[in-house]
Amino acid sequence: MPRRRSSEREKKRAPGQRQLRVGEELRHLLAQLLERGNMRDPDLRDASITVTSVDVSPDLRNATAFVVPLGGKDEERFLAALRRAAPWFRARVSESAGLRSAPDIRFELDRTFDEADRIGALLRRPDVARDIKDPEIKDD
Repeated sequence: MPRRRSSEREKKRAPGQRQLRVGEELRHLLAQLLERGNMRDPDLRDASITVTSVDVSPDLRNATAFVVPLGGKDEERFLAALRRAAPWFRARVSESAGLRSAPDIRFELDRTFDEADRIGALLRRPDVARDIKDPEIKDD
């Protein structure tokens, strides 16, 4: 008997409570490691990088850490350095997280702030502001 294929809706289901809790714990651990700055890589040693969120796979074996360098400068250089140091981060997380096995950590740039700025700029455009203006409010 063939296995039932999962629908698209089932694949995009919201993360479970355990995923969210592990993701938040990993975010805190990564932020602490980056704050200490005791890494060998000179690109990361004095870097100010914010870990905005960590998404964890349902099986807790993979994690994607979304990061933003302070000021948005040298994003690609920092991202390359973080990717080079991913095994080091995994080893440190393994020591502290209390998980059966530490997840593989991938680093990605967090583009949500850029997207929010873009949407804000769109909403401030005069032609858009006119369309979304509340009809109940009268201009004097």
